[in-house]
Amino acid sequence: MVSSNTELLQRSPGKISSAGFGASSRAEDSIRRFISIALGALGMVVVALISAFIAMRLAIHGREGVVPPLTGLPVAQATAAAAQQGLHLTVENRFYSADVPVGRVISQDPPAGFHVRRDWPIRITESLGSPRVAIPNLVGQSERAALISIRQLGLEPSAVIHMPVSGEENVVIAQTPAPNAGEMTSPRISLLVSDAGAAHAISYVMPSLVGLTYLTAKARIEAAGLHLSGAETIPVTQAASGASLTATSSVAAEQVSGPAPPASGTVTAQSPAAGSQVQSGGPVRIVMSQTGPAE
Repeated sequence: MVSSNTELLQRSPGKISSAGFGASSRAEDSIRRFISIALGALGMVVVALISAFIAMRLAIHGREGVVPPLTGLPVAQATAAAAQQGLHLTVENRFYSADVPVGRVISQDPPAGFHVRRDWPIRITESLGSPRVAIPNLVGQSERAALISIRQLGLEPSAVIHMPVSGEENVVIAQTPAPNAGEMTSPRISLLVSDAGAAHAISYVMPSLVGLTYLTAKARIEAAGLHLSGAETIPVTQAASGASLTATSSVAAEQVSGPAPPASGTVTAQSPAAGSQVQSGGPVRIVMSQTGPAE
């Protein structure tokens, strides 16, 4: 009995040591597995980030194109060159040029070498060659007739601006380029057209006429869009005393459509007064000083 217990005690330390070593070994294995899993997950994250970065770079730069040099090329060839880069060509302007043959590219925007997105529009200016059409004189024609004339000559109407002036309505009063212009850069013609209807609704400032001769005052009145309705002549002594122009003046009025204007003398008074608001086409009356003997 005693010998059995002794034998059991002798064997127990070995069993206890084996059990402790096994538990420690299992803990180390668990740590190693955790580290392996963590490193694997970290590696997968790094691979995912690198893949996303590469995919983003390909998505961005794969949809870009480099603008090719198009200046001097025929438009058809320039269109094909732009299409190879996934770009879209747009003819924005057409100008005359003595240096670039007709149908070729004068300029481009953006310039060659720029990186742009796919389907980005490339704006070009096409050459029309040397100008061969004389610019017609359209002043005095109606707006409709002038536009028809422009198109019949193979030109293009550009801006048509209506300006409030007295007189006949919808008549060309100016044009750009001028008639028979020797140097043209564009086939477009801009027109300035009269708008008599709007002229009556616009106010102007009455210019000063005092001190001007009859002809100079009449020209200034007409330039302001007004008309001279009457000119009165008074002796120079009366003008010097500060005579004013009134509607009931007893001095005979010299109407514009009546006798010839005075050969001498200057304006001493006017109606409306200088600086007042007047409507386009409104009447103006003036008083002229009489330097010679009254007739």
